[in-house]
Amino acid sequence: MKLDIVPLSKWIPNLKKPLVIAGPCSAETEDQVMTTAIELKKNDDVRIFRAGIWKPRTRPNTFEGVGEEGLKWMAQAKKETGLLTTTEVATAAHAELALKYGIDILWIGARTTANPFSVQEIADVLKGTNIPVLVKNPINADLALWLGAIERIAGAGIKKIGAIHRGFSSYEKTQYRNNPIWKIPIELKRMLPDLPMICDPSHIAGVRDLVGSICQKAMDVDMEGLMIETHMSPNDAWSDAAQQVTPDSLKEILSSLSLRTEFSSDRNFEAQLDELRAKIDRIDQELIDSLSMRLKIVEEIGKAKAANNVTPLQLQRMGALMEKRLSQGQSAGLNAEYIKELFDTIHEESVRIQTELMNVQNLKD
Repeated sequence: MKLDIVPLSKWIPNLKKPLVIAGPCSAETEDQVMTTAIELKKNDDVRIFRAGIWKPRTRPNTFEGVGEEGLKWMAQAKKETGLLTTTEVATAAHAELALKYGIDILWIGARTTANPFSVQEIADVLKGTNIPVLVKNPINADLALWLGAIERIAGAGIKKIGAIHRGFSSYEKTQYRNNPIWKIPIELKRMLPDLPMICDPSHIAGVRDLVGSICQKAMDVDMEGLMIETHMSPNDAWSDAAQQVTPDSLKEILSSLSLRTEFSSDRNFEAQLDELRAKIDRIDQELIDSLSMRLKIVEEIGKAKAANNVTPLQLQRMGALMEKRLSQGQSAGLNAEYIKELFDTIHEESVRIQTELMNVQNLKD
């Protein structure tokens, strides 16, 4: 897949990694916006000032943003600090107003990304402009939906496109507000290597104490930027108080980051890496051969079940098998979650194959 995407370095002059976008979750008052922007300007790492003007909330009768008035404050903040500005747009009308007030970068939020109609309406408004657009991942872990939103924006002729990883909602309780599921943004980056990937650690974390470690993880997987919610008095914030940090805390987080490169100029290191990767390639081939052999046996089991009118899915057997594999994996020093995810996938494919064989048998009957 190939989209015509302009590198992040051509959006932002004199860019250094990571690109830092900072500012409050919501624009609350003119004084709050101006004070925060002026304070963030003192931090050379911050290049873009963010603030939510419209806040899509789960329930009514909660603070839903100050609306158009806040765009005037953003314009003034840009004038006084020189920082670029960005805000979320959820509708075509939002996009029109943001363009009217000279917002430099738009972002599409998780709820909007999940609605192709809304994304397309925004894309239609942006045709003929060259405004950069960042697309947050959808609320649910749906890579195709995320990719589709990006393609819709690209279809409007926008070439300055980036993605924001903000984690995914989950019924499963974790330490995070939104489960990061890092493999999804990594896969998106593999599919679109030129796509700038920015991490929103605030929405992944949900609490400020986790923001720093998530920032480091984002750097470890080679993301290009960070969008960190920053408030002069986080505990008094009108929205998402628990996950916002102060400007001083932001400085500490950024200064503590360990930045790594994808390649090394040390030839001995690269040779060692090539040798180790060759070993992994051989093991991966053995894994593929073993999986192929396993599925052939699964087919035989499926045929036997079909002939004897036995259901493909046998929960008691699967439960016992998973328990055994987890025990074997732990004895081998493997992470239980890793083993469970691996064998869940293997079992799902086994049941699919056996179900297809059962359907074929039913047609014959």
